Amino acid sequence: MGVAIRAADGRDRELVVRLLDEAFQDDPVSNWVFPGEEYRRRTHPRLMAAFTDAVLAEGRIDVTEDGTACALWLSVPAGDHAEDRSTAGAATEEGDDAVRLREAVDPENERVERIARLAAEAHPADRAHEYLWMIGVAPGHQGEGLGTALIQHVLDRCDSEGLPAYLEASSTRSTRLYERLGFAFTGRTLDLPDGPQMWPMWREPR
Repeated sequence: MGVAIRAADGRDRELVVRLLDEAFQDDPVSNWVFPGEEYRRRTHPRLMAAFTDAVLAEGRIDVTEDGTACALWLSVPAGDHAEDRSTAGAATEEGDDAVRLREAVDPENERVERIARLAAEAHPADRAHEYLWMIGVAPGHQGEGLGTALIQHVLDRCDSEGLPAYLEASSTRSTRLYERLGFAFTGRTLDLPDGPQMWPMWREPR
């Protein structure tokens, strides 16, 4: 496609937060976490900022050169999550991370903590993989293939290195995009209480 892509750094933080906020304001999961349009517009950017800071510190953020799209990736080693999630130690460790996220973003909002716990529980643990945490495209540029270019940029490396990839799709529309890129539904949805579903998807290297 000829889309120019570069690795983001701390100077791109506000750009990435803005892209994610704009891209996910009307997402079904964001609507569940932050019900009510005014409340969501006021609070949602803080969650996107927390995600951006986490990935800037521990992963990689790719952005298009024109600043219209970004993708957040983490390299997850095998065994990064507890194999037996019924143990008290694993529950405490995960709970602490979820509590810290809630306290940083919206202390009175239990749903911030809940979604962090559910996502951690669903995340595969047995094989090293690349994790597409989030991908955001500015609303005026959606449908131009920018998201596909950003994802394929990392999938090409996955294929050359024999690495799988993983993500959670937040809508049936996005699952179709990911299927075209080789991802397949794992077979078990992530069901938010009284809310929408998410679709964990896995891709074997080609």
